[in-house]
Amino acid sequence: MNMPAGLTAGTYTADTTHTSAGFTVRHAGISKVRGTVPVVSASIDVAENFLDSKVTAELDARGVNTGSADRDGHLQSADFFNVDVHPTWTFNSTSITASGSNEFVVNGDLTINGVTKSVPLEVEFTGTATDPFGNKRAAFEGELEISRKEFGLVWNAALETGGVLVSDKVKINIEVSAISA
Repeated sequence: MNMPAGLTAGTYTADTTHTSAGFTVRHAGISKVRGTVPVVSASIDVAENFLDSKVTAELDARGVNTGSADRDGHLQSADFFNVDVHPTWTFNSTSITASGSNEFVVNGDLTINGVTKSVPLEVEFTGTATDPFGNKRAAFEGELEISRKEFGLVWNAALETGGVLVSDKVKINIEVSAISA
């Protein structure tokens, strides 16, 4: 497959100050809670044949932030992420397929809470630029939906009106600005 326009083969390392990972989950069946998880590191090894490229990422579950210290503490507890035992989330790509001119599905192994599952990460390559410091940057946006129960995140509370407090489905999104090595 042809390389996306502007991208060149080589290793790109995430600029963690310009890279973010977030999640969205339904709360009480009627609203959404959004949060972020710090990206510790990520790299994209872009191959001459783009579909042979590799992606790795590590996130710090201890830094989960939903804007509520009480909720963040609960998410860090054994009820959810159990950060004392499983402080990091990881993603390691296993294959890439094209789904459009700048759109791809990056299949990979996602580990959350010590449980690893194969997931399809839908990714859009959003372009390249040279920053004022001479760094060549490449940007990507990705999104996937997981079942939190599949990762052992089963805590919940029944609602008086029916349903549960926390939805099983969680949307995860990531925006990466990476610098060419």
